[in-house]
Amino acid sequence: MAFEQQDKIQKQADTQVSSVGEKLGYEKDSKERMPWEHYLERYRTADPVEISTRLGIPYDQEKQKFSLRFLGSLYEISYPDFLVSHQQDDLGYYPLEEMIYARILTIRFLLEGAASAGTGKFKTYREMPWGEVYLRQFDGRCIKRLAFSYGNRLKDFRAIMEHVHAVPVSHGDAAYEVEIYPGYQVQMILWEGDEEFPPSSQILFSDNFPVSFKAEDMAVMGDVIIGSLKAFGKLI
Repeated sequence: MAFEQQDKIQKQADTQVSSVGEKLGYEKDSKERMPWEHYLERYRTADPVEISTRLGIPYDQEKQKFSLRFLGSLYEISYPDFLVSHQQDDLGYYPLEEMIYARILTIRFLLEGAASAGTGKFKTYREMPWGEVYLRQFDGRCIKRLAFSYGNRLKDFRAIMEHVHAVPVSHGDAAYEVEIYPGYQVQMILWEGDEEFPPSSQILFSDNFPVSFKAEDMAVMGDVIIGSLKAFGKLI
């Protein structure tokens, strides 16, 4: 679907609700909606040209829309209302239109992130600034979830990663690298389980992540990526 057609459909849907939080079924006092409303208010008063310049992403002043690539798909994001539409591709699932946490991550990236390229080195979550503080949550929500979901299903994991055009890397029994935002790469690594040992996994981040993201952002990011893989898997 073209940007314009998708945008028209989403605008019609959004007129029925006052916020993305409501659209996705969250109540006013929910932990998901409250951060969203806070960041949306900041976004509405931000300077879109400054955002475009700082992040090095296109902004069409006539259409009042950013163009941003997220997890392999190209999106348009309107200003000041943050309406999202995707450019049709072969992925078939668009987390930035479906997942509230993906939207919160992205609006935070637009407000606080910076254009950056890593040195080619990757780090564990523990090695990131303040990573120790959220390590237990990240281990449960992301590391163990990835291992549990795909550690004994390497064929399915490879098929999903190839579907999203991830780049294979030489780690573990199966490993791929994906770009979540321009210049920010994540590596997903699996070791297959057997009769003696359970499956295990690791998630590595390009070393420039601290430029734009905090430890809690990266924990949510791992959750968003793994949730998206599950959705992509239903399409192949």
